[in-house]
Amino acid sequence: MKKFIEKLQFITHDIHQHSHIEQANIACSAGAKWIQYRCLTKNDEELLNDINAIAAICDDWGATLIVTDHIHLNGKADIQGFHIEDMDADFVKIRKQLGEAITIGGSSNTLEGLIRLASEGVDYAGFGPFFTTTTKPNNAPLLGVSGYEKAIKALKAKEIDLPVLAVGGVTLSDIDPLMLTGIFGIAASSAINQAEDMRAAYSAFYDSIM
Repeated sequence: MKKFIEKLQFITHDIHQHSHIEQANIACSAGAKWIQYRCLTKNDEELLNDINAIAAICDDWGATLIVTDHIHLNGKADIQGFHIEDMDADFVKIRKQLGEAITIGGSSNTLEGLIRLASEGVDYAGFGPFFTTTTKPNNAPLLGVSGYEKAIKALKAKEIDLPVLAVGGVTLSDIDPLMLTGIFGIAASSAINQAEDMRAAYSAFYDSIM
């Protein structure tokens, strides 16, 4: 089942400037069509309180809501998909658990990982880190633009059709060279939600990608 995958995916995080709900609301008001709720610090009740509020915002603005991990919450809120950060996860098993209608994304920092994700039926992949980021600890080598060029070229040679998004320390000035590599899009967080004007930052990212 072919899924809608947005070229600019905004990821919420625990930051002092804005709650997850505020981040989602600001991003959607700026035109966001994809919100990934990433919170690994709350219990299920707190998570569902956030998710239900963000789901209502996404519904109002026509945005897709993706939740990082927490697949046990499937069916308990209006969630369109899940992004699994565990690079060793069994995505065949996860697909059977969640069903075909749910969008499933995975993470990778190697070409081999991307190939495995494609073979196990994910709908898209976050590939990184592009550059240094404090948002999500990752000791993998930085890919840089050349890393994406090589990976996309290899996927095309193998005729693997997988939407790949650059993630990890991507700034506005990085978008043009990254998109020229043939990647599908960008997943961004701190460059947007920690900007002085979050709404303007989102709009600038969107305009550069689209």
